[in-house]
Amino acid sequence: MAAQTNIVAVPEGKMPPVNIWILPVLAAWIIPGGGHFLLKKTGRGALIMASVVLMFFFGMFMRGMMFTPERGDILTMLISYGGFASDIASGALYFGASMFGYSQPDMPGAVHDYGTKFLVSAGLLNILAMVDAFEIAAGRKN
Repeated sequence: MAAQTNIVAVPEGKMPPVNIWILPVLAAWIIPGGGHFLLKKTGRGALIMASVVLMFFFGMFMRGMMFTPERGDILTMLISYGGFASDIASGALYFGASMFGYSQPDMPGAVHDYGTKFLVSAGLLNILAMVDAFEIAAGRKN
């Protein structure tokens, strides 16, 4: 017999109550795949966790740069704030790496550039996982 979850169907176009989706979305942000584990979607949660964690660690092993917000012209601000938002979307991985002093300068070279792309992509994939956890919690998706 399948386990019963607290998923409530909400009519299309209506925003579900915050108390239904806030915990899975926050869990999905802090721990990649955590929202899916809370919603008893363990297979999907494990796949998301493995993907985000591996992408993040590959980026670190390639000595990719983590973005910091910078002032300057509009293009510099867009790139730095966008990259920072993508990095911080990795949740506990970002905070752990920052806490333990991971900070690589922007260096020339293909490997470092690919590492930066891996770090940003890990955060962007985690944002997609957060949206997926919201959709499942809102009853719009199985």
